[in-house]
Amino acid sequence: MTMLGATLLCLATVAVFHAAFSTYEHLSHLKAMGRPEGSLPIDVILEAFFALVLGILGASLNSPTLKGITWASEMRKRSIDDMDSRLSFASFVNRGKNLFSDPVIRK
Repeated sequence: MTMLGATLLCLATVAVFHAAFSTYEHLSHLKAMGRPEGSLPIDVILEAFFALVLGILGASLNSPTLKGITWASEMRKRSIDDMDSRLSFASFVNRGKNLFSDPVIRK
């Protein structure tokens, strides 16, 4: 975890909480004045978008490096014996109890 990414995530969290508190205060003020309808102030909306951008940047800086998904990148970690063991031909079903059991005689 990088220090910059952690800092950005903390700032984004604080900004989201502040935007939520500002929204609550604004809606409480409108309700107290008897006008429950109305839009949010532009500074609260911009603060929420700013927190979103900070959160995206912080999360992308904290993410681990991407791994390759190609066959060649997988074969760098494994040997050919691990990959070509032909496990699809193994039969794990035991049918011996059906072959060597006493026959059922029906009347």
